[in-house]
Amino acid sequence: MFWNFVATVFAGLGAAGIAMGIRAVTAKKAPRWLVPVFGGAGMLAYMAYMEYTWFDLKQSQLPEDAVVVSEEQESVIWRPWSLVVPQTSRFTVVDTSSIVADEQNPKVFSFYLYRFEKSYTDSVEEQVYLLNCVEQQLVPVSENGEAMVQSLQKLADDDRLLGAVCT
Repeated sequence: MFWNFVATVFAGLGAAGIAMGIRAVTAKKAPRWLVPVFGGAGMLAYMAYMEYTWFDLKQSQLPEDAVVVSEEQESVIWRPWSLVVPQTSRFTVVDTSSIVADEQNPKVFSFYLYRFEKSYTDSVEEQVYLLNCVEQQLVPVSENGEAMVQSLQKLADDDRLLGAVCT
């Protein structure tokens, strides 16, 4: 967070420096308001760039046995560029190295799901799940190892989580 702030300030200073160069080349005939406009535009451009490259950056930092199974995009009014092209702000990853088949039922698998979210500070939540590949039912597991059947979800046939775990 701190380094993003520093980089944003320097992007603004760099863009303002370009505007000052334009004023110098035109013998100060370019308007003075060009400097703060370039500075603000440089900061906004850097912020938009960071928001759109966040998902790719986080994905490149994942281990090879991690598979992205869902992405959530959002558009918000205070980021007007996201109204044109929504940005990925959350995604879910399954750790394929953690997939373990149940001893009594080999079509039921236990695994870890990680949910990444971009906010002021990036956050990661991890949760153990059970997946019944025949019934296509996903159930979270509590910290004491009990299935929370009240939170059961039925997955669609084309769900990427089903493909990543059951193959």
